[in-house]
Amino acid sequence: MFKLDRKSIVIGTSAFAASAFLLTAVGCSASNSGSTSSNAVASGTTSAVGVYPIKNKTAIDGGVTYVKAHGIETAYRYNEQSTKGVSFGRAATANEIKAWDIDALPDGSGLPEGEGSVEEGDELYEAQCASCHGDFGSGGNGYPQLTGGNKSKDENGVVITLKNQRVYGSTDAPKRTIGTYWPVATTLFTYIRDAMPYATPKSLSNNEVYAITAYLLAQDGIKIDGVAMTEDYVLDAEKLAKVVLPNRNGFYPDIDGLNGTDPVENVRAFYADRATNIGAGTRCMTDCKDPGGKDGKTEAGVVTIGYEMADVVPPYATVRDLPPEVEDESISKAEKMYNDSCKLCHVTDQMGAPATGDIETWRNLMVKGKEKVVYNAVHGMGGMPAKGGNADLLPSDVKLIVEWMIDSSKEQH
Repeated sequence: MFKLDRKSIVIGTSAFAASAFLLTAVGCSASNSGSTSSNAVASGTTSAVGVYPIKNKTAIDGGVTYVKAHGIETAYRYNEQSTKGVSFGRAATANEIKAWDIDALPDGSGLPEGEGSVEEGDELYEAQCASCHGDFGSGGNGYPQLTGGNKSKDENGVVITLKNQRVYGSTDAPKRTIGTYWPVATTLFTYIRDAMPYATPKSLSNNEVYAITAYLLAQDGIKIDGVAMTEDYVLDAEKLAKVVLPNRNGFYPDIDGLNGTDPVENVRAFYADRATNIGAGTRCMTDCKDPGGKDGKTEAGVVTIGYEMADVVPPYATVRDLPPEVEDESISKAEKMYNDSCKLCHVTDQMGAPATGDIETWRNLMVKGKEKVVYNAVHGMGGMPAKGGNADLLPSDVKLIVEWMIDSSKEQH
């Protein structure tokens, strides 16, 4: 699998109806032998590109079959127009594919050279990540928690943390963190490299990405080849490929060999045995009642969960506030509010917001007048939410921030 990380090159693309199939492969053509007509799809004799053919059978979705008719399959419509004669461009060259193919696969294929230690990752995390994800990856400011949660497993090999449910608002819900929920660690490396830090993605070197990855895995208590990741532990491509996260097998059913080599029939067989593979009974979302004992005498009652997460380290109830602020008289009230609520998006132009200090951009912005700029900041515009997403700010606070940003973006004489 590769990811489009460069501008795609499509030559000779012709106009096509908006409801037409979208093909993921570069260079597919309706004239190829693999193309199908709308009549074939509508009749259920074959499936769309990239899906296993299902001859003379209805579609399968979640183990349940649905009839395909009148342009509708389950809740979705599919294209009934003929694609005959449509050209989707040319095949990508080897160099173009190589430029796009930067994903790191679960087995480590595609990981770049480089290395980084847990200690280096600690420093980088504090500088680049803690403002959103909290100290030690504990979460905060609306951004996801990255560490924590009990990774112990039950007798069936299921991570207990993920089976917990909230009851009457008094029980912590499952915490889907890197260590408890993610299936493979190479995803962590790829995501940090391509999308983080939030305001300046792709600004980290490969060594820095390895270091932050090492730090987060260490905070989650992950071991590599049975070795604990201490501060001086150095992570590289070879070691990262060896990481086995606790929930690696918790995403896809093991259907191999159920019915020969036919993948569709294997899925059907898996879901057909609901009692063994996915449970049985009537679904219930609120005030679920226990039907009572099999003797018919036990009174029905509200079902409660049997997994209480009392041994989570650190406990979810533990207060993890940031260190107390030290008054800095060199920073004005406006600049402090800017740092807390606006800097993440305005420190550079990577987020599409005017960067503070960009003289030319702010000169053009001020053509509409300061009052209009302040109004837009208070009420929001385009991708910017009202007050930068901080509802606690007063309009007068926003005005102070805007004036500080304007002053900071003027030529100094």
